[in-house]
Amino acid sequence: MKIGYARVSTHDQQTDLQMDALVEHGVKVEDIYQDVASGKKDDRPALLACLKALREGDTLVIWKLDRLGRDLRHLVNTVHDLTNRGIGLRVLAGHGASIDTTTASGKLIFGIFASLAEFERELIRERTMAGMQAARARGRMGGRKFVLTPSGLRRAQAAMAHRDTNVADLCAELRITRNTLYRLVSPAGELRPDGEKLLKLAGK
Repeated sequence: MKIGYARVSTHDQQTDLQMDALVEHGVKVEDIYQDVASGKKDDRPALLACLKALREGDTLVIWKLDRLGRDLRHLVNTVHDLTNRGIGLRVLAGHGASIDTTTASGKLIFGIFASLAEFERELIRERTMAGMQAARARGRMGGRKFVLTPSGLRRAQAAMAHRDTNVADLCAELRITRNTLYRLVSPAGELRPDGEKLLKLAGK
């Protein structure tokens, strides 16, 4: 049995084009589920009902890949779940038009998508770790963009309190911007909430 799913992003759009394509492919109108929602929204009741209605041996038919998944990983996970349940996926148009998981070639093509999703996850993980290491190397605490060490902060406090240096010179010495300085220390040399947080994170 073929079951279709159609989605548009706003109430100003129509699903007619998708509906026509699904019907032309052999999906009955009464077997088509429709959502009006952003692709990134989790709340898509028609999709949830559609996935629940599918049974082993059925094929889910969609117009384009972006109608189904929020992102590549969500799409891959959804199709893996369908495959495990013995349900096929057929994409009618767009870059995924060659995908038909009821065929060997279609499974191969979707396997490439799954590999890309894993590649994307690894890239994100590597970038996150590299960012954390770079932040620690620059003295940033807890992911916040503090580039000032506690001793530098104390130096800024003293300089501002005694007004014994030019603000521009002080910022150049500490290698911070004027905005960063004033976010941490008041013009009178008093610690501001972000400055107190920096010392607290550093255990000073």
